[in-house]
Amino acid sequence: MTTIDFYFDPACPFAWAASRWLVNTAQRRPMTITWRQMSLAILNEGTEVPAKQRHHLEVSQQLGRVLAAAHDASGDTALGPLYTSLGQRLHTRGAPLTTELVIEALTESDMDPQLAAQMNNAVFDSSVRVAHQESQHRLGDTGGSPIVCIDGHCFFGPVLTAIPDATEGDDLFDALLTLAGTRSFAQLQRPHQGHQHSPTDDQAPR
Repeated sequence: MTTIDFYFDPACPFAWAASRWLVNTAQRRPMTITWRQMSLAILNEGTEVPAKQRHHLEVSQQLGRVLAAAHDASGDTALGPLYTSLGQRLHTRGAPLTTELVIEALTESDMDPQLAAQMNNAVFDSSVRVAHQESQHRLGDTGGSPIVCIDGHCFFGPVLTAIPDATEGDDLFDALLTLAGTRSFAQLQRPHQGHQHSPTDDQAPR
């Protein structure tokens, strides 16, 4: 059984695509997935970002607080269902972030809808920071969203611009298993453009 720790920022479309790839692949490959949060808002603190990216960082901050509150109330098991409910609305349907949307996602996840009030409350910012710092410590470097740990071997990515089909998804998972177990492997990268380019590629920090 392969163990996966998946560190995500809920505002990141690349992490959403990667998370759905993992969920789909888990139907065919034996694995356990633990969902953990990180924060692009914290990662980009003190950095000048284009105006069109600032909205993503605002969403990161607001939803990060809600996730931290949910984790405080219910532990690790809360994050997966809530992330799915939020992601289906924000990323799959393209709905704008509103308090009502978060209330719907919390209710669908069998969580207290009053946690939506934490979106604009800084009380959980320290918890978000601790979770984010854990993701960077596990990676051993500064990295964006997602960070995936396979059997304890952590790396930034995969950055996916679309959700692969079953065949490609299984191949990708098998390849990452090989890379994760290769001690000398450090990095692979290619441009987003030119291959399943996502409309949000130029807008979302990662």
